[in-house]
Amino acid sequence: MAGLIIFLVAVSVIAFFILRNKSSNNNAIALPGNFRELLNEHVDYYNKLSDADKLRFEEKIKDFLSYVRIHGVNTEITELDKLLVASSAVIPAFGFDWHYYNLADVLLYADTFNMDNFSVTGEDRNVLGMIGTGSMQRMMILSLPALRQGFANELSKNNTGIHEFVHLLDKADGDTDGIPEELLHKQYTIPWINYMSEEIEKMKEGKSDINIYGATNKAEFFAVASEYFFSSPDRFKENHPGLFDLMTKIFHQQPA
Repeated sequence: MAGLIIFLVAVSVIAFFILRNKSSNNNAIALPGNFRELLNEHVDYYNKLSDADKLRFEEKIKDFLSYVRIHGVNTEITELDKLLVASSAVIPAFGFDWHYYNLADVLLYADTFNMDNFSVTGEDRNVLGMIGTGSMQRMMILSLPALRQGFANELSKNNTGIHEFVHLLDKADGDTDGIPEELLHKQYTIPWINYMSEEIEKMKEGKSDINIYGATNKAEFFAVASEYFFSSPDRFKENHPGLFDLMTKIFHQQPA
C-alpha cells in the first residue's frame, strides 16, 4: 500500500510539472497586442466562433507557436503572417487535441517555387506549398502570397495553408494516402473511400465544383476537399452533403 501511495504521489507531481510547463510555454509566447483584431479581420473561421471558442482557438495558436518556428526565406514576414500559419494549423485540428509532432519549422517563400531545387526564379515554379520528406523531414514550405491569399477571399474554396496542414494530419498514421486513420473511426473508412472514388470520377468528367487538382490522387483529394470544407462550408454542404457529413466526422467539428 505504501508503494502504491508513493507511486500515485509521484505521478501527480510529474503531471503537475508537465501541465505547468505547458502552460508556461504558452504564456511565454508573445502575440502582438492587436492579435485579436488581426484574427477577426483576416481569419473568417475565427471571426465566426463563439467567445468561448475564440479563447480556445487563441490558446491553440499559442501552443502551436511554442514548438513550431516560422521563418521568412529571403523575404520579410509579419506578425500577421505567423498568425495565418498558426491558424492554418489550428483550424483543421480545432475539434480535437492535437500536437504536430511531425513539424518543427515552417519556411515562407517570397513566391511560388520549384519542387526540385526550391528556387523562386526560373522555370517550373508552380508549387504553392509542400511538406518536407527525407532531409527536410519535419519542415513545411509555403508560398507567402498563397498563404495570404487563402485568407483574403471569404468566398474562395482554396486555402494553401490548410491544404498542407491537412496533409500533415493525413500523414500522422504513417501514410499520406487520403485516409486519416488517426482521425476516422473504422466504420466510416469504407464510406469515405467510396465517396472519394466517386467524386474523383465526377471531377474528371467535369461534373464537380471541387478543384480538379484533387483528382490527382486520394491524398490530394482529401486536402483539396478540406480547403473547400473549411473555407466555404455552407456551399460545400449544399453541393456535397454526403461528403460534408463524413468530413464533420473526420474533423470532429462542423464549421460555422
